[in-house]
Amino acid sequence: MFSRLLAVLDSAPRRVFLAIGVICIAMFGYGLYLQQYAGLNPCPMCIVQRYALIFVAIVALLAGVGGQKSIHIAGAALLLLISGFGAFVAARQSWLQWYPPEVATCGRDFYGMIESFPLQRAIPMIFRGSGDCYAVDWTFLGGTLANWSFVSFTAFGVLAVLMIWRRARQTPNRHGA
Repeated sequence: MFSRLLAVLDSAPRRVFLAIGVICIAMFGYGLYLQQYAGLNPCPMCIVQRYALIFVAIVALLAGVGGQKSIHIAGAALLLLISGFGAFVAARQSWLQWYPPEVATCGRDFYGMIESFPLQRAIPMIFRGSGDCYAVDWTFLGGTLANWSFVSFTAFGVLAVLMIWRRARQTPNRHGA
């Protein structure tokens, strides 16, 4: 299966980028569905993960439209950075859900933090999480939304690393060997 994945990365990197973009859009749509119809309100860390998901989708779709190898490598590198950030936030939220603090206070919502505090104070508050960041309102196969978000961002990051590695290996050797 791994060799098949590598073959797809070699032969159709545009399809891989486009597939990542479509998957991100579907995940974002499902998140909106859970918010609007299932009544799950996103916490500040969930919103940061949504932004990361949107940026992953944009980068993947732009890299998928571009046909040049340099665009694919740059897109994969940017995808790796954004996916790493999203995975970090999801891992932090998962940690907070597994080991909630003894005193959970409901903090401000994401927009309230951004509007009320300077950025250098708001960012640490977001990563500290509020009382609702600890809540587990939804699970699938034993994993929370934050857990599945971490798995998804990690998978996107691994695909980005493989794409960088495979595309860079295809560069012809300039020294004749």
